Amino acid sequence: MVKKIILGIVILLVVVIGGFVFYVQLNWNKIYEIPYPDLQVSTDSTVIERGKYLVHGPAHCSNCHVGSVAEMIAADAGENIPLKGGVPFNMGALGTMYPRNLTSDSETGIARYSDKEMFRMMRHVVKPDGTGTLIVLMPFWNMANEDLVAVVSYLRTMAPFNNEVPDNDWTFVGKAVRVLASSFQPISNPSPAPVSPPMEATIARGEYVSRYLANCVGCHTNRDPMTFEAIGPEYAGGMEFEPWPEFALAVGGDPETWMRTPNITPHPNSALSKFKTVEEWKARFRQGRLINISQMHWGPFSRMTDKDLEALYLYLTSLEPSDYDAGELMFKK
Repeated sequence: MVKKIILGIVILLVVVIGGFVFYVQLNWNKIYEIPYPDLQVSTDSTVIERGKYLVHGPAHCSNCHVGSVAEMIAADAGENIPLKGGVPFNMGALGTMYPRNLTSDSETGIARYSDKEMFRMMRHVVKPDGTGTLIVLMPFWNMANEDLVAVVSYLRTMAPFNNEVPDNDWTFVGKAVRVLASSFQPISNPSPAPVSPPMEATIARGEYVSRYLANCVGCHTNRDPMTFEAIGPEYAGGMEFEPWPEFALAVGGDPETWMRTPNITPHPNSALSKFKTVEEWKARFRQGRLINISQMHWGPFSRMTDKDLEALYLYLTSLEPSDYDAGELMFKK
C-alpha cells in the first residue's frame, strides 16, 4: 500500500512537472495581438532635435544600445557611439539579453521595421515580432505622444551600421519567468498624454522625467531579482546589481563588488538629503560619474537640461519620506 502511494506521488510529480515544462515551452515566446499606436514620424528639425536630447539624455538609450563594454564607457563619457546594439547583459539565472541595433540599417537595424512597429514597441513593450520584453528596461509606455514621435523620428535619422545582434538567450528559468511574471507582459492600457509637461522646474515635469524618461523609479525601488517586481516602496532604493566583472575591470573597479541603489525620498537619512539646495543637486549631476562601477547612467544624466534637473529635484523632495533601509550601497557576498 505504501509503495503504491509513493508510486502515485512520483507519477503525479512527473505529470505536474512535465506539464509545467510543456506549458512554459509553449508560451514563453507568446505572440501578442496588441494594436498599433496611431502616430507618425516627423522630419521637422525641432522634433528631431528633441528626440536627440531624449535618446542621449534622460532616456539614456545611448548607454545601452551599443556593441561592447568599451563603447558603453565611451558613450557614457559623451562620445558619439553608433547605437548598433549587441553588448551582452547578464541576467543571472534568467539568461542573457542583447540590446537591439537602433541604427537605420536595412538588414540588422530598425529600417527593417515600420514606424507603427517602433511605436508599439515603446508604447506597449511588444517587439516587432509580437513577443514581449522586460517592462522595467523600457518604461516608456506613458511617454507623451510628442516625445515618442521625437525619439523614433531621431532614430530614423541615424546613419546605418550593419551589426547582427544575437537573439536573447533565455534559460528555462528565464522562460518560466517570462510566462509567469507580469514584468514581462505587455502594457495593455497605457494612458499617455498628447504632450509632455513643459520643460520647466515643476513637480509635474519632475514626475514625468523620473517615471517615463529617466526611469529613476525603476532602479531606485527594491525589486525581486528574478521577476523584477517591486518588493519595496518606490524611490526608497534597495535594488541590487550583481558584479559585472568585464565592466568593473574596464573602469578600474572591483569585479566582486555588488551595488545597491540608495533611498532618494526626502528622508533625513536618504541620499537625497545630502543635497540641501537644487544648486547642489545640479552640481552633483554635472560632475558625472564618480563611483566608477555605478550602474547609474551618469553620463546621459549629466547632460540633462537645468530645467529637467530642477524639476526632478522638486518632484523627489515632494515625495513622502520613507525610512526604508536599503542597506549598504557597496558590498560583497
